[in-house]
Amino acid sequence: MFTPQGPTFRELAVQALSSVEHGYDLLAPKFDHTPFRTPDSVLRSVERALRRIGPFESGLDLCCGTGAGMDVLRSVCREQVTGVDISTGMLAVARERAACPGGPPTAWVRGDARALPFGPAFDLVVSFGAFGHFLPRELPGLFAQVHSVLPPGGRFAFPIGAPARPGSRGYWALLGFDAAMRVRNAVWRPPFVMYYRDFRLGDVRRELARAGFSVDLYALPEFGRRNDGSPRCRMVVATKPGRAE
Repeated sequence: MFTPQGPTFRELAVQALSSVEHGYDLLAPKFDHTPFRTPDSVLRSVERALRRIGPFESGLDLCCGTGAGMDVLRSVCREQVTGVDISTGMLAVARERAACPGGPPTAWVRGDARALPFGPAFDLVVSFGAFGHFLPRELPGLFAQVHSVLPPGGRFAFPIGAPARPGSRGYWALLGFDAAMRVRNAVWRPPFVMYYRDFRLGDVRRELARAGFSVDLYALPEFGRRNDGSPRCRMVVATKPGRAE
């Protein structure tokens, strides 16, 4: 599937019938050869936007996977970067991928984003492509956890794309994928939570504000604008109030 180096259809099927954690353990060696990895174009765009806001001292990549987002942190953080993920397989690939020297010290931690094993140790938290693994009802707890690991003035940043236009090919593809996942989870255990259409900007802004963040939006100009003039992709920056910037 996808590329010659990517997973086979059978391997994807086995993953999809596993739990989220075990599924990603299985997929980890071939994950970077799938469309599920955040594209380099998005990573570079976020990196450029964060450079205009930073620099930062220490950063956390939430649900870091194989570590693609850690390269963003290494470029904008000066002291320490940490990746946290629930999958030991993904972390193993990330460690191997980051074996080259240079940049700030790097740490890898196995942990659940809904129960982070850190105090307020980071002034920047990023996340790329992971929010589909959390149900809408889990967002308040997830954002509260991020809030707890940031000191006053700390920031939580992540990209979010505009929703597909109703009736477009992308709209029907995402609708079909989410419908298939809901059927799968209705008839098979353990569940595999991965819903592409549940993470909506309006809901996200509301829940971030409820968690105690102030929220700013930055257009990522590399991706252009829709017909109505709105950006195709934005970076959300949620700041924990406290000290003056």
